[in-house]
Amino acid sequence: MPTSSASTTDSARSAGGVQSLERAFDLLERMADAGGEVGLSELSASSGLPLPTIHRLMRTLVSCGYVRQQPNRRYALGPRLIRLGESASRLLGTWARPYLARLVEETGETANMALLDGDEIVYVAQVPSKHSMRMFTEVGRRVLPHSTGVGKALLANTPDHEVRALLARTGMPAATEKTITTPDGFLAALVDVRAQGYAVDDNEQEIGVRCLAVSVPNSPTAAAISISGPAGRVTEAATEKIVPVLQQVAGELSEALTTQNPA
Repeated sequence: MPTSSASTTDSARSAGGVQSLERAFDLLERMADAGGEVGLSELSASSGLPLPTIHRLMRTLVSCGYVRQQPNRRYALGPRLIRLGESASRLLGTWARPYLARLVEETGETANMALLDGDEIVYVAQVPSKHSMRMFTEVGRRVLPHSTGVGKALLANTPDHEVRALLARTGMPAATEKTITTPDGFLAALVDVRAQGYAVDDNEQEIGVRCLAVSVPNSPTAAAISISGPAGRVTEAATEKIVPVLQQVAGELSEALTTQNPA
């Protein structure tokens, strides 16, 4: 539900913050949610702020490079945000590492954290298993969502038409003979994820490797954590023990990421 200008003002005052800063960040988040170009009147309608205030804030954001004005006079997020986003992604991975280390201690398998960046999955953190035979995914590696457990976890609650559009853009190449290669098959897998509360990559990215993944609830950006290991160790019996641990750690990580420190 959109935040009204009155509630924004109240929260800024109660926190002792600067109202114009809070309003500017609110506009940036609304633009990100819109996913494309927006007009001043749309921002005014969703935020409850008057047009002159919106115009003044947007002019400042444009001059700083955080917003750009298109030839059609609508507005889009600017290139200067890219550096901030990359730094924030690295920081998110740093914050997640203690939680991933707990996963390794309790499951014995390699733990990962991944984000949905555009149409791709990017791994931002990993803590390796202590087993001599273990899985390794390079931090920064990018993969397509359809062949990964984290991809399924991240897309599980995305509307079907948006998932189909993403798959149409990326294609669905087969990484192994078990990779899901049709939109209908992938959507059926997402139904299973929603029913089970976790996602599985069963030899779909690499033969001999099984991965279990869950999304991080209420994460500031769409994120998932997973464990991966040899299929001979990450069995159905092991899955029953591992999934509750994954879900608990995801909940604790979510709480850590969404708790705001007092000013």
